[in-house]
Amino acid sequence: MKKNMGPADRIIRIAAAVIIALLYYFNKISGTTAIILLVIASVFILTSFISFCPLYLPFGISTRKKKE
Repeated sequence: MKKNMGPADRIIRIAAAVIIALLYYFNKISGTTAIILLVIASVFILTSFISFCPLYLPFGISTRKKKE
């Protein structure tokens, strides 16, 4: 797997996951919506830590800076 996520992308994903977790913790979201959002938050955390987003691959997107 070639890394395709830059630091800004990773920080945004982690922040979104934390916000979703806090909404769940404070009972602002519940039921099916909460389950779906928590799964998305888990994917955000996983992809942030491995710096690879499989959805970027087919489109050739990379938010990492190119090395010269």
